[in-house]
Amino acid sequence: MSLLTILLQVATDLAPIAKMGAGIGAGIAAIGAGVGIGNIGRGAVESIARQPEAVGDIRSNMIVAAALIEGVAFFAIVVCLLVVFL
Repeated sequence: MSLLTILLQVATDLAPIAKMGAGIGAGIAAIGAGVGIGNIGRGAVESIARQPEAVGDIRSNMIVAAALIEGVAFFAIVVCLLVVFL
């Protein structure tokens, strides 16, 4: 048997474990994004409470940071779903 045949057989045998890992990874990505955005919100509220005149700058920076975190989380979830369905 060739090495490629052996590797394909191992990959086929481990497909259910890969799908389970992809599901767990998607969940961890969603939880991590939620925690990260929560920390951003907490920090923004604390900053606004300390310096109310800077509310516009703080809010815009908070929205940009939250959008970047959402983008990374969405990318991670899409990659995990591709593992499940392909």
